[in-house]
Amino acid sequence: MSAISMLIHGERRAAGNGATFERRNPLDGSVATVAPAATTADAVAAVQAAADAFPAWAALGPNARRALLQKAAAALLAREGDFVRAMAAETGASALWAGFNVQLAAGLLQEAAALTTQIAGEVIPSDVPGSLAMGVRQPAGVVLGIAPWNAPVILGTRAVATPLACGNTVVLKGSELCPSTHGLIIDALQEAGLPPGAVNFITNAPENAAAVVEAMVAHPAVRRVNFTGSTRVGRLLAQTCARYLKPAVLELGGKAPFVVLDDADLGAAVDAAVFGAFANSGQICMSTERIIVDASVADEFAARLAARAQALPLGDPRQGPVVLGSVVDMTTVQRCNALIDDALAKGAQLLCGGRADSTLMPATVLDHVTRDMQIYHEESFAPVKAIVRVQGVQEAIACANDNEFGLSSAIFGRDVARAWQVAARIEAGICHINGPTVHDEAQMPFGGVKQSGYGRFGGMDGVREFTELRWITVQTTPRHYPF
Repeated sequence: MSAISMLIHGERRAAGNGATFERRNPLDGSVATVAPAATTADAVAAVQAAADAFPAWAALGPNARRALLQKAAAALLAREGDFVRAMAAETGASALWAGFNVQLAAGLLQEAAALTTQIAGEVIPSDVPGSLAMGVRQPAGVVLGIAPWNAPVILGTRAVATPLACGNTVVLKGSELCPSTHGLIIDALQEAGLPPGAVNFITNAPENAAAVVEAMVAHPAVRRVNFTGSTRVGRLLAQTCARYLKPAVLELGGKAPFVVLDDADLGAAVDAAVFGAFANSGQICMSTERIIVDASVADEFAARLAARAQALPLGDPRQGPVVLGSVVDMTTVQRCNALIDDALAKGAQLLCGGRADSTLMPATVLDHVTRDMQIYHEESFAPVKAIVRVQGVQEAIACANDNEFGLSSAIFGRDVARAWQVAARIEAGICHINGPTVHDEAQMPFGGVKQSGYGRFGGMDGVREFTELRWITVQTTPRHYPF
């Protein structure tokens, strides 16, 4: 068990009223973490600390910010063992997934460091003689970052890295399901030497989340909000941001289609589908959810996928290397058991896996899934995946788009020109041709369409989200006025 604290203006703090909450391990119910249960006053204090630190941090030179972010990346990498233990204890994640999280999160900090000298504006031609007109990018102010539990190191780091690079100060609200894991990110930033208040960290009990978040969004100093999580919660947050006219970047749920065309390299497609469907037990926003296969190759593809899936190692990640660890809670198990029951009752075929009675859920593949089954539409967010058989390209595209989400997608086909034409018609913010749906790089524009949210993280697109674009002119010659 670990006991953690919040960070406000560089000082470690308990909740103002001394309250705490527990996060328990999903496998055995043991207490993984005891964390402060912030009050709304604590939340406001964190925002105020960021506001007080903003002028000095915004004025700091880009290379000074770069050096601090590079140190933070090194400090994060040095804590890989701590992250592995914390993620196994709090969310049941495998060491493989935790290590991947740390490596990519360090890359996010390194990319943010590189961006500090790239935050540039432009000179814009003016019709006014002698007017030097410029579009200037400046830090926005305080950024509130809200990160989830499923890829906690990646997404917790992403919530703060580019905002800091742009000269903003930040408040990270840790997830109630992995407060210790998110706290380790803050430890790395502190070790790097960021000044007090540049980054602040609060944790809250689940029942207090709405009040704590609204108190921060309402604060006048908060100028941007970024959130990664479910569409249900994202919609509520968007409503809160709208009430206070606060711009938001929202990366929400997904139901990533994985399209296998009739000319696909089936070996490569199976490799990518296994990785995309079952990494972190399918608990990734980009996880392959609907595997849409041309009927002419479906029998062979399904057999090869099932053989690979049922061979994946499953077990308690605290006891040795596994691919499939625990899912986050029994609610996930119960929901997925219901999805399996519904699909089988309506004619689906179970190729491997099946119902689970603990959070150690086996890799499960359902074939012959149709539109009248719940799993066709609903995000499983678990290692339970559906194969939908289609006739031809047009039906594949229609099936891929027959969903409210639009985050990641993938298409497999040897005719790359045809696959590109299919990709152009897929309603998703991300599409990988002959690659898995689960793929992220720090410099890429990352985000979705439809119910998967709006705005983009990554590279210069992240810079645009977390800066204010101002029009500034300098009149260099006498100006003529009409009166």
